[in-house]
Amino acid sequence: MRSWVSNVVDQDTDNDFERSDSMLRKVIVAPDSYKGSLSAREAADIIADEIALVCPNCSVVKIPIADGGEGSVETIIDALGGRTVKTRVLSADEREITAHYGITSDERAILEVAQSSGITRQIGLHPMTSSTYGFGQLISSALDKGLRDFILCIGGSATTDGGCGMAAALGVTFLDDKNSSFVPNGATLPGIARIDIAGLDTRVRESTFSVMCDVDNPLFGPNGASVVYAPQKGADPTQVRALDSGLRHLSEVVRREFDSDLSDVGGAGASGGLGFGCMVFLGAKLVSGIDVVLDISDFDTQVADSDLIITGEGKLDGQSFSGKVLSGIMRHAKEVPIATICGVCDVEEDELNKRGVRAFETSTGVSVEESLKHPEKYMRRAVDKVIDTMSDRAEPTALP
Repeated sequence: MRSWVSNVVDQDTDNDFERSDSMLRKVIVAPDSYKGSLSAREAADIIADEIALVCPNCSVVKIPIADGGEGSVETIIDALGGRTVKTRVLSADEREITAHYGITSDERAILEVAQSSGITRQIGLHPMTSSTYGFGQLISSALDKGLRDFILCIGGSATTDGGCGMAAALGVTFLDDKNSSFVPNGATLPGIARIDIAGLDTRVRESTFSVMCDVDNPLFGPNGASVVYAPQKGADPTQVRALDSGLRHLSEVVRREFDSDLSDVGGAGASGGLGFGCMVFLGAKLVSGIDVVLDISDFDTQVADSDLIITGEGKLDGQSFSGKVLSGIMRHAKEVPIATICGVCDVEEDELNKRGVRAFETSTGVSVEESLKHPEKYMRRAVDKVIDTMSDRAEPTALP
């Protein structure tokens, strides 16, 4: 991939935006969400509107991106057409809440764990007891509507239960050493002695499940679900160790009961081990979340005649190049220049230049708090800088 500034053409004119307009015929706007600030859809609307103001003859294609986290339902429904359905489920902290899921125009179910068992749907943080039971209820609701083709979006969960709550809601029975059934959570995973799948909803076996997953963590260990993600869900070091031990125990029981070991599959540790649970209990296939969205948005066709891709996220760091939105866009960019608008950039200039990406911080010249308080204002300013830089910069630099 070449650096995007290699497309710069020097033109002698007094009007920067006229010069930009003459160069930019088509721009793809494909941002992720800016957590705590803007949804992917809101960010795409703002960026596209500002481009229209300064480059009125430029064609803009909006592809708000979701990679399996919050907002994925809306993003996919926007791309494919369809509707959303509301239902009542249990939250991660076992309160009855209203959650929604999507049904595409071609009758695919789009479900987010963030809607039912998400960290934003519970009151406080409960790293040891949060459950994916409500996510199983969400699946059951979609099955009741006759849906059999599922895309599961598993980012943003509050849980570390290995998907056992989900499985229990769909009829799987977990038994302790006294042969008593219970619904495991993170704290009680070590109590699982046997797993009986005889009661699993028969409609599950009639269905196909694709899991949008943007991480490659194994189920347990130094890079596993608990060590990497449980601290974000409120777990202290002692709880992290306990959760990791519980997930290891779950894997051992599954291996013994079903002669299957999926704990090292990349993505098994996603969403507190929900990736593992989806594979074991639903027969699900883990797929790249960003690749799913780009595919259904016909990104490869759209990018073929584009002059620039503008993407973005709240924080640009090393993880952005590993399974996240930016990495997916880079794979599909076909040497089209990439500009990413971020709240904060933690990647060195040399690394950005090597990867052919140009970064623009919305917080340049102001505090991060200020940029979060007025996200539209500073997003528009960053868009102007992208366009201005494309016209005037002769050499790449990481940040404006």
